Amino acid sequence: MGDESEWMKLPIDQKCEHKIWKARLNGYEEALKLFQKIEDEKSPEWGKYLGLIKKFVTDSNAVAQLKGLEAALAFIENAHFAGKTTGEVVSGVVTKVFNQPKARAKELGMDICFMYIEIEKAEVVQDELLKGLDNKNPKIVVACIETLRKALSEFGSKIVTLKPVVKILPKQFESREKAVRDEAKLLAVEIYKWIRDALRPSLQNINSVQLKELEEEWVKLPSSPPKQTRFLRSQQDLKAKFQEQQAQGGEQSDVDPYELLEPVEILSKMPKDFYEKIEAKKWQERKEALEAVEALTKNPKLENGDYGDLVRALKKVVGKDANVMLVSMAAKCLAGLATGLRKKFGTYAGQVVPTILEKFKEKKPQVVQSLQEAIDAIFLTTTFQNLSEEILAVMDNKNPSIKQQASLFLARSFRHCTQATLPKSILKPFCAALIKQVNDSAPEVRDAAFEALGTAMKVVGEKAVNPFLADLDKLKLDKIKECADNVELSGGRKGAGGGGTVEKKCAAKAVVPAESVSKSSVPSKSQTSANKVLLLWNFLLCACVLLYQAEVCQDLAAGVLPASCLEQLDSANWKDRLASMEEFQRAVETMDKAAMPCQALVRMLAKKPGWKETNFQVMQLKLRIVALIAQRGQFSKTSASVVLDGLVDKVGDVKCGGNAKEGLTAIGEACSLPWTAEQVVSMAFSQKNPKNQAETLNWLSNAMKEFGFAGINVKGFINNVKTALGATNPAVRTAAITLLGVMYLYMGAPLRMFFEDEKPALLAQIDAEFEKMQGQSPPPPIRFTKKVAAEEEGAEVEEQDEDAGGGGQNIMDLLPRTDVSDKITTDLVSKIGDKNWKIRKEGLDEVAAIISEAKFIMANIGELPLALKGRLSDSNKILVQQTLSILQQLATALGPGLKQHVKALGIPIITVLGDSKPNVRATAMTTLQAWVEQTGMKDWLEGEDLSEELKRENPFLRQEVLGWLAEKLPTQRTVPGDLMLCIPQLYACLEDRNGDVRKKAQDALPTFMMHLGYDKMTKATGKLKPASKDQVVSMLEKARAVMPAKPAAPAKTGGGKGSPPSPPEEPIPPPSSKDKDNNGSKKPSSKGKAGAAGKKPVSKGLKDDEDKSGPLFILIANAKEQRIKEEKQLKILKWNFITPRDEYVEQLKTQMSTCFAKWLQDELFHFDFQRHVKAIGVMIERLESESEATISCLDLILKWFTLRFFDTNTTVLMKVLEYLKLLFAMLNRENYHLTEYEANSFVPYLILKVGESKDVVRKDVRAILAMLCKVYPASKVFPFLMDGTKSKNSKQRAECLEELGCLIEGYGMNVCQPTPAKSLKEIAVHIGDRDTSVRNAALNTVVAVYNVCGDQVYKLIGNLSEKDMSMLEERIKRSAKKAPTAVAKQTATDRSQKEHPTNSNATFLRKPAQEDPNKLNQARQNAQHTESLHPSIPKEFQLDLDMIEMDQGRVCELPDLVQHKLDELLEPIMIPEPKMRSVSPHFDELHNSTASTINFVISQVASGDINTSIQALAQIDEVLRQEDKAEVMSGHIDQFLIATIMQLRLINSTHMADDRVDKKDIIKLYSCIIGNMLSLFSMESLAREASMGVLKDLMHGLITLMLDSRVEDVEDGTQVIRSVNLLVIRVLEKSDQTNMISALLVLLQDTLVSTAGSPMVSELVMKCLWRVIRFLPETINNINLDRILLDVHNFMKVFPKEKLKQLKSDVPHRTLKTLLHTLCKLTGAKILDHLSMIENRNESELEAHLRRVVKHSGNLAGLKSDRSNEKGGLRIDDRMSKAKVSDILSEIFKKIGSKENTKEGLTELYEYKQKYSDADLEPFLKNTSQFFQSYVERGLRMIESEREGKTRIQTTAGTAVPHVVMVSNEELKPAVYYERLKILRQRQGLENTSRQRPTISSLLSSKPSVASSTDMLQSKLSQLKESRELYMQEHNVHSPTHTNTRSASPAANLDDLKKRLERIKSKRQ
Repeated sequence: MGDESEWMKLPIDQKCEHKIWKARLNGYEEALKLFQKIEDEKSPEWGKYLGLIKKFVTDSNAVAQLKGLEAALAFIENAHFAGKTTGEVVSGVVTKVFNQPKARAKELGMDICFMYIEIEKAEVVQDELLKGLDNKNPKIVVACIETLRKALSEFGSKIVTLKPVVKILPKQFESREKAVRDEAKLLAVEIYKWIRDALRPSLQNINSVQLKELEEEWVKLPSSPPKQTRFLRSQQDLKAKFQEQQAQGGEQSDVDPYELLEPVEILSKMPKDFYEKIEAKKWQERKEALEAVEALTKNPKLENGDYGDLVRALKKVVGKDANVMLVSMAAKCLAGLATGLRKKFGTYAGQVVPTILEKFKEKKPQVVQSLQEAIDAIFLTTTFQNLSEEILAVMDNKNPSIKQQASLFLARSFRHCTQATLPKSILKPFCAALIKQVNDSAPEVRDAAFEALGTAMKVVGEKAVNPFLADLDKLKLDKIKECADNVELSGGRKGAGGGGTVEKKCAAKAVVPAESVSKSSVPSKSQTSANKVLLLWNFLLCACVLLYQAEVCQDLAAGVLPASCLEQLDSANWKDRLASMEEFQRAVETMDKAAMPCQALVRMLAKKPGWKETNFQVMQLKLRIVALIAQRGQFSKTSASVVLDGLVDKVGDVKCGGNAKEGLTAIGEACSLPWTAEQVVSMAFSQKNPKNQAETLNWLSNAMKEFGFAGINVKGFINNVKTALGATNPAVRTAAITLLGVMYLYMGAPLRMFFEDEKPALLAQIDAEFEKMQGQSPPPPIRFTKKVAAEEEGAEVEEQDEDAGGGGQNIMDLLPRTDVSDKITTDLVSKIGDKNWKIRKEGLDEVAAIISEAKFIMANIGELPLALKGRLSDSNKILVQQTLSILQQLATALGPGLKQHVKALGIPIITVLGDSKPNVRATAMTTLQAWVEQTGMKDWLEGEDLSEELKRENPFLRQEVLGWLAEKLPTQRTVPGDLMLCIPQLYACLEDRNGDVRKKAQDALPTFMMHLGYDKMTKATGKLKPASKDQVVSMLEKARAVMPAKPAAPAKTGGGKGSPPSPPEEPIPPPSSKDKDNNGSKKPSSKGKAGAAGKKPVSKGLKDDEDKSGPLFILIANAKEQRIKEEKQLKILKWNFITPRDEYVEQLKTQMSTCFAKWLQDELFHFDFQRHVKAIGVMIERLESESEATISCLDLILKWFTLRFFDTNTTVLMKVLEYLKLLFAMLNRENYHLTEYEANSFVPYLILKVGESKDVVRKDVRAILAMLCKVYPASKVFPFLMDGTKSKNSKQRAECLEELGCLIEGYGMNVCQPTPAKSLKEIAVHIGDRDTSVRNAALNTVVAVYNVCGDQVYKLIGNLSEKDMSMLEERIKRSAKKAPTAVAKQTATDRSQKEHPTNSNATFLRKPAQEDPNKLNQARQNAQHTESLHPSIPKEFQLDLDMIEMDQGRVCELPDLVQHKLDELLEPIMIPEPKMRSVSPHFDELHNSTASTINFVISQVASGDINTSIQALAQIDEVLRQEDKAEVMSGHIDQFLIATIMQLRLINSTHMADDRVDKKDIIKLYSCIIGNMLSLFSMESLAREASMGVLKDLMHGLITLMLDSRVEDVEDGTQVIRSVNLLVIRVLEKSDQTNMISALLVLLQDTLVSTAGSPMVSELVMKCLWRVIRFLPETINNINLDRILLDVHNFMKVFPKEKLKQLKSDVPHRTLKTLLHTLCKLTGAKILDHLSMIENRNESELEAHLRRVVKHSGNLAGLKSDRSNEKGGLRIDDRMSKAKVSDILSEIFKKIGSKENTKEGLTELYEYKQKYSDADLEPFLKNTSQFFQSYVERGLRMIESEREGKTRIQTTAGTAVPHVVMVSNEELKPAVYYERLKILRQRQGLENTSRQRPTISSLLSSKPSVASSTDMLQSKLSQLKESRELYMQEHNVHSPTHTNTRSASPAANLDDLKKRLERIKSKRQ
């Protein structure tokens, strides 16, 4: 029961992971309740369970699993980010739930899958379920199929993608399991419901019986389409709408069978002699060739390829073959190709259609039918835009059959169109051609034309077609309408023009008040016969209005105007007329808009004297009233035509001109500018008055800017403008040129083409005006046409909009074009294709001449495209460039007609971009840009052509195309879906070997994403390899941050129906969540929505205020760790810059977006600094309440503040510093410890501000630095400050030096990194600085050092100039005099406090040593005086007594020495015996040095107390698991492994035998050890540090553990054994392979020699050896063969061949042979060069064996010489000159001195000394520092001890030399502490005889003493023990028991000291 009470107290998430199933069950139950309670879907509580949900569903206990599934379902349903777990959870459901016997589990598993689908994760779920179909367990397969079936049934085929399901379905019908087959059958039936016959092709190959059963089931299904019953979260709003639609019999989601088919490649399967046979004279041979192709083209889906030659061959047969049967066959082949290729056939459509249309002259029904099928299939692959020229060309053909079939083809094609795909620009020319045919003499032609027109009417509606049928009589119109009624459109669509609506509209119009009836409505022809009477009445009414206008108008005006007003209108007295006008104006201003009879009022104004009014005041009022009426009333074009003449007449008047222009503008608003402008300009130019002409043009220029250019009929103006340009009056010419300038703004360069024939002088003026406008964008329109008028004029205005839209493209349509098709003769085409390059050039020259002569040409250019395409791949590059120039000419000459040539000629231009010559590529790019300018991007992106080009692995082509796309895509509002086809190639380019390609691909990535969306692109990474996928996904994340916004839809301004933009051709995809805000903030372009627009920002503001109440920072588990990891792996930019670049800011934005409130992020990155201040204010308010979340985002907050340090705004800077002070205070309270990642990205930038010119800023920064040392070790802040001293800013240098002094005073010399000497030398340099403040600061800092370590400072600072040294001495002298005593006492107490740390509550690695804050602040205050402190603790033995005694000359005052009782020193010293104690949980406080901390913890690992050991292992594990901290273990690996091996032995020998020890504790300890080892050996850099001796003992320990039967008997013991097995494999793989092989060989030798151990041990060792041998091919280059062969040699000495054969097993012999054989095989004869380390090769059979294996003869005889010489061989002098020796040793010492090669250098020195024992190293060592000498000594000893472990020669060695573990320079080693102790002992006169070290030279000259591996372990353990003792001594860790372990210091020494002191005193007196 105790156990239960234990786990009951745990939090829910820990219960869910508990090893006891009941605990987990309870955890799941509580979690379920919790999940149902949490209301906020984004609550941080969910984050705790994110990683656990998979465990919920895969629980090994069935009862717990059921509850876990319920909890998981609740989590998925309610948590916002549950989608992140989809893959792992569904995978768990498939493998661990679907195989459960309980139906409830399976049901819950399915519910989980469905819930994931509901939260938009259908694709992931489907992928996992499809993977489950490959499982060997049929239960799982059945469940997966059933889940797929139910998902399809509930969610429908739009959400469950059927293509992959249909693909795997046939395989399931072949299953052996009946249950699987049955379930597959049910799935097939379900799929059939959704896609009907589209499923059949995929199941054609299954068993006929099964197919028959399916057919029977399918027949039973209801014909009504199924309905979606369950909806995605995003569809919930639409649910009601869906249900309503489905209630009305919603549409069936048609699935195209084509999409479910696999494409077939047919080009390679064509007969080899096809092209020969198709040209054969015998028709039978041609028939054979066609039959072969026909069979291939019957495949329903064809692979894309180059079908150009095949299409040309078939086209030739259709066009020219006399045998009609073959024509029919060729047509069928073309139909097959078009059907199989679909859109990909579009390239060839333009070539084939004219030929087929011409061939319709054939009368035979069979041929006609084949041709019809072919042309219909071809039409589906292209559009009318591409074919219209060809079709119109044959409409005028003399042959009635061709005309008939062309019209019928149009009729059939129209049925496939919609209003969008059949715009008026296409329809108009077709209608014109068809109207001609309606009047044709042949009845079949007339009928076909009627059918085509009727179909068009049905598709686009009567309203759209009627304007084109104006010339037809009623009978023909009725016939067309009759045809329209009979037409059935494809897909059962209803036409656009419903008859009823038209009639209603007409009826309504008939009752319009008389004055508003316009001329255009009189001859309306759209009414049906039912309305004849109504029409007649309407017509008569209008006629009456026109006949009796004057009377009617008089009456109507009398109804709304005062009588006096009307009477005085025509008075002879101007004052009466003026009074009348004023009354008129008042009446109009107060009149009701609906009741205003506009036409009547303007006619009154025109009443005599009308527009001939002579008084300018009356005239001005008149004109103002016209404007008022136009603005306020329903002003029609009829009304306008009454007044326009008068207005134009007055427009040039000096006094009335302004009012006239206002009137014209008002009429423009009422009746549309295009119409008004056309009327006004034609009226002005029909007069002779130049003033009026000039002012009219000026008004028009201004009106165009105000209204915009939409709908302006350019053609109508051009002639008038040309007239104006030729006028004699300069004002008219100037006005015309100004107008052209305004038009140029809207039309661009094409406008100039109209005026190229003008005189050069005039042209120069026009160009100058255009030049002024260059680069300007047209102003946004500020006036719009009234809707009422637009509706009233209905069709007419709309027609104008369509026809006269003034975009840059439409201009091209207005230009006169020449037909050059007759000049493109077959001779010219054959010239261009000639073998001789000169003739080819001639042909191209001719083409260029034809085009330049014609200027603008028609789209029909015959065979020219094919001929030019061939030249683009010409071997002669000059011709390629010439062809490109011709294509540039063509672009200008063809204009919009270029579109149809994009596929045939445009795509080959892209191919040229792959050319190796830069000039060719540049020309190709210019040509491409010229084409795109004319065609737009849509045609280029449609189809697979572009992706096919990118597939070519040509780096030039890829760079150019991607660069081009990156430039063009951001300008597109929509793109075809085919752009998706380029994505695989884009991803391939991201990993291209060429750097430029990768760069361009990365640049293009955001532009693709802007159109396709992040989700689609991420999904597309699914097909990549895992490594590539990770890389690409990270790039997508970056691209997402910089993704450009889509360009806004251009507002349609002016003209027609006002401003709403016309619908784009393709629907624009809804904005991604990221874009929604942008879209929301755009102002609506419609005038009518102004009110709404005004309200919008208010509501948005309110919403923002509500949002601000939420948390500022979102707590996301492990987000910071993830960011650290990404930066380490270089997935993101490292935060390191001189000034922040845009990419850093964007990266920070992206990282913040996930964990900062949206509004806060917007404020933080706002361009207005006041918003920053406000945001920081809010952050200050919430600092305490959101402390935990602040810490989780701390790295990002600090990074943002670093950006602010680069701002120049002091207000922001002060606010930033205020926040930082509060932040660091909070971090200190929370015991938080800054990570290196956070510090590195913040501290360097903070230090920049310490040099700020303003005192107040510097003061704050110093305060923040003081606080920083409480949350980040001072020793790590020190290097940052050292970097700050290198700044060019003298203030910064000075402040950094002051700060360094404070750190040294506060924390002692330990803070100086990397070493005190190096740091002090750098600081001392600044004593000579030119800036006084820097010099003073440097002197103060050195004085601070002097106060800590006395005269040693002079050694540390190195050589100073005489001047600097004298300054320093002077400063030290001064500081000694002025040292304040009070502070000394204060500091003394501080020191004592520091030596007795008290706080031990914080957790490991959470925070470093907590120094007393007063201490550092005290030091800082002192630093502000120029004098520094005297040493704070009087040090009796610090004085150099000898020097004082010698110095007789100088007399100075001695400070009062503190009198101590020296007698107590004579007592023997009691050194405490080291006692094992548990590690303080905050052991980092004990000492600043990381190394000593690690030594201490490692020593605890070998503890006899299990809990102590577990605690130590847990702490090390925490370090090892964090990649950024694991490196601190570097250099301690052997030490740690030895401690672990000792613990393993201890468990084996003691704990396992002890019944009192709980075996669970032992298993727990084993788990900790194995876990640590797995962590350690998963990091290769650390694993490789393990030395050979240690690896040997580790392997022995692990193998012993694996064979320990006692462990297996304990609960969970087998799990331990399995883990050990895994660990052994990891150790074998990750360790240094040389050390590993050596260790295994030595271990094998030991186990074979020893008879006591189990034979299984040696067997397992050999298995390990075999495994390592298997790695040799990969590792051979990294291993030290000399060392391995030495170990083999030693092995063969102990076990010669004969002795090996005597062993019971032959495996050891085989193992050794295999090892040697593998090495020989991998290295060959070179292996014999690696025997250098073997002193006497004759001692074993190794060399002989190797020679046998290598089978080498003769040449090696030379190697035998000198082998019998004694170890040194000849003396150095005999072998090489002294100079050479000197060079070799210099090289070796250089290596030792460099950081990278130090280890290699030491090894070489050791081996050199072994080889040449008499080498003199003294000259190389004498000039080096003591530290370097001891470093070399330690290094050599380490190598020596390694070699001892290897040679295995048992000798009676003396005391084993302790093994010194090398660590990085920054960390202090145990040996260094020993050195320190030695120095202390010397200072205090104590003996150092207990442990003598050999000198360097003796170490080098002595032969390596050899110790057993056990000796080595003992030596390392003694060192660990010593380290621990030192640790405890240094920190005054006293234990209660004291023993005399060391001899006391002799009294004599102290007597001597006393005497010397007395002597000094007496001398001074």
